[in-house]
Amino acid sequence: MPPPTKKIKSEATKEIVPDANIIVQFKSSSGEGTGPQIELPHRASPQQLELLLNKLIKADRAEKRKRGDDDEDDENDKDEQTPFAFFIGDQELMGEIGDFVREKGLSAESALEVVFQPRAAFRVRPVARCSATMEGHSESVLAVAFSPDGRRLASGSGDTTLRFWDMGTQGPQTECRGHGNWVLAVSWSPDAKYVATGDMDGVIRLWDPETGKDLGRCSGHRAWITSLSWEPAHRCYPSLHFASGSKDNTIRIWDAVTKQCLRTFSNHRMMITQVRWGGEGLLYSASRDCSLSVWDADEGKLVRTLAGHGHWINTLALSSDYALRTGAFDHSASTPATVEEGKAKALERYQEATNNLPERLVSGSDDFTLCLYEPSKGKQPINRMTGHVQLVNQVSFSPNGRIIASASFDKSVKLWCGLKGNFLATLRAHVGPVYQVAWSADSRMVVSASKDSTLKVWDARTFKVRVELPGHADEVFCVDWSPGLGVSVASGGKDRCLKLWRQ
Repeated sequence: MPPPTKKIKSEATKEIVPDANIIVQFKSSSGEGTGPQIELPHRASPQQLELLLNKLIKADRAEKRKRGDDDEDDENDKDEQTPFAFFIGDQELMGEIGDFVREKGLSAESALEVVFQPRAAFRVRPVARCSATMEGHSESVLAVAFSPDGRRLASGSGDTTLRFWDMGTQGPQTECRGHGNWVLAVSWSPDAKYVATGDMDGVIRLWDPETGKDLGRCSGHRAWITSLSWEPAHRCYPSLHFASGSKDNTIRIWDAVTKQCLRTFSNHRMMITQVRWGGEGLLYSASRDCSLSVWDADEGKLVRTLAGHGHWINTLALSSDYALRTGAFDHSASTPATVEEGKAKALERYQEATNNLPERLVSGSDDFTLCLYEPSKGKQPINRMTGHVQLVNQVSFSPNGRIIASASFDKSVKLWCGLKGNFLATLRAHVGPVYQVAWSADSRMVVSASKDSTLKVWDARTFKVRVELPGHADEVFCVDWSPGLGVSVASGGKDRCLKLWRQ
């Protein structure tokens, strides 16, 4: 008797889970149950789950109002439908729930936990064309960064200049001279009032992005600046303080008004590769001595050292990075009217981004691995993520904190679960090392920049290439996706020009 064909095997697999109803329990990202367990038909789609969940949430609010536990006005909720994404385990539900259960081999006899998370209130369309090639730099473009409101772009270059570009006209705004060596780091303050730059001489300068005026120099580091990070807007608004990391093995905190160093600290024995100022009052530093340190940002005291890596640590990212970067600016890019409103809005956006969960930190290393931590809880990693076969150059959390993207010299981008660190997918299409990645504001897409002179836009749900973006004449060193409505991607590299990509 011949062995069963693939068709027969497929039909047999489908019969494992009959077309019966499936019991589900909705849960928020923080693990709180919403509504009772519900029996759903196997053909229930994410759109139908969204309608059902909105009704459950409204019924829950109405019940709370009856008990006097909720004072919110329900007039604005009557016709409002919140868009949700649904996750079972680490995977987003993309089709019918019965097909998902069958494909993953899950049991339909016990209640299935379905975790929901609000989607962005807008949808970013994939960039598809080069709308502008912006020339002006006379050496390689080493850093690009959009302002928190997405209205301006700043670029740093090996020609020792910082340039500001206007996104309305897609043209140059100001050329800023003052550095004596390569500009390696560019960082916007969360209120968009300052831009800090660091160079290979260890000099930091502050600039007014409106006028391009040099606001002063911060001196103290004895070797090149590797990283800059501003204090979060919900902790200090308007922005006053920022941190710097250097090849001289030290971390410094600066006052942006006086240009004075407030604190200097380090326990590292080799070059600081990255610093991150978190939303919980902690400062994180990574070094080539294979260590990761957590500091009390207010006092400069060491809180703990994180274990996990066996080689140089190249990169860090926080689950709240997008909210910390954009501060009080949401997708409308409206500027707060008062200081109090700005700080309150920044705090609201930070709390929404973290879902009242501890901040998570991910690191990438020359040992080919990533480590995921909850630094406020302990020093051991939640997960040590393996799979890359060459060094990890950059890691980045999606704005909703659910997915981590890692760029590697092994020519691939890998996606990981942002909560537990489980592997999701490998994105392969580049033919050279991948230097950087950047997320769209709605967390649906990620763009990668490579030595092969191209950018590629990936769909984070289907793991497929959405758009290929050739155009650069040489290696693409840096890329950024504009915050807000995410209408633009900017890239720069060895061909000395910036390219702006739009829909």
